[in-house]
Amino acid sequence: WTLSRVEFVFDRSPETGDVRDITTDIKWLRLPLPFLLNHINVWLLRDGEGWALVDTGLFTHTTREVWAYVLEHHLNNEPITRVLVTHLHPDHVGCAGWMTEKFGVDLWMSREEYLLCRVLVADTGKPAPPEGIRFYSRAGFAAESMERYAEHFGAFGRVVSPLPEAYCRLQDSMTVRIGEHDWQVIVGRGHSPEHACLYCPELNLLISGDQILPTISSNVSVYPTEPAANPLANWFDSLHRLQRILPEDVLVLPAHGEPFTGAPVRMQQLVAEHEQGLVKLKKICAEPRRALDVFPALFKSRITDKNLIMATGEAVSHLNFLLEQKELSRHTDDNGVNWYQACQ
Repeated sequence: WTLSRVEFVFDRSPETGDVRDITTDIKWLRLPLPFLLNHINVWLLRDGEGWALVDTGLFTHTTREVWAYVLEHHLNNEPITRVLVTHLHPDHVGCAGWMTEKFGVDLWMSREEYLLCRVLVADTGKPAPPEGIRFYSRAGFAAESMERYAEHFGAFGRVVSPLPEAYCRLQDSMTVRIGEHDWQVIVGRGHSPEHACLYCPELNLLISGDQILPTISSNVSVYPTEPAANPLANWFDSLHRLQRILPEDVLVLPAHGEPFTGAPVRMQQLVAEHEQGLVKLKKICAEPRRALDVFPALFKSRITDKNLIMATGEAVSHLNFLLEQKELSRHTDDNGVNWYQACQ
């Protein structure tokens, strides 16, 4: 049988601080985020006498207050047995170090995510590096935007508690036993370096993190640390691989939005969305363009100071993809700015 559309399976999502049962062994908690994207879903899996936690929310006073309430009123003070993190972004890893220290338990992450997170937390309080200044200058940043980048550099560690000095490594295709169920690790790339999804064939459930979201596409960006990276190629490869692995009727538990079925359809939509962006990008680059000039080809919403860094990273990821496909050329002018033009 074939699912022809994305379908949401619950009539409501939990309010902040509320918990909803997915099954008797799996709970859904929604934590607040102070962004346009105002929530993250985290998942509690029955693990013996306590609960394994998948993702943690930002390390803020508000989040810690919600956790205190949930632990007392919804988990009856049963312990957290371990903390699993899908990837290194602050809304997922923020409370991980605090939670593992509080309960004296292990952190489970993939190696690339764990190590890069440690590096980014260590950047807190440091000045913006020359490589970062060069990267955004080449994208076309004006002086005011560059000052804002420098001012906010190192903000990652302000909402991420320091990680423990040791961790348990999640690897692609490994099986993790949590309570009465086996979960297979499926690594996806593009949104982050080594994003760990968790799939339970017995329950036909996928905890997808940000790798598959029901209504928005995850950010796929290039960063100053690896300016020639091609994460969009990794993103396409990962989506195609997930299509081959997952059954059509799997229930997806995403980090943002509502649990849904129709994963193959959703992955096709995600691929098509980026492919359409690439077509528009080639068209707009009929004349030489900077990374900042190509936003209309890729984004429907207005780009402001708040989302300029993410938009720039995503624009460069699409430009790098087309450069590797030999569909664009690039030259750097006397001011150090990169200009891209479609190949004839």
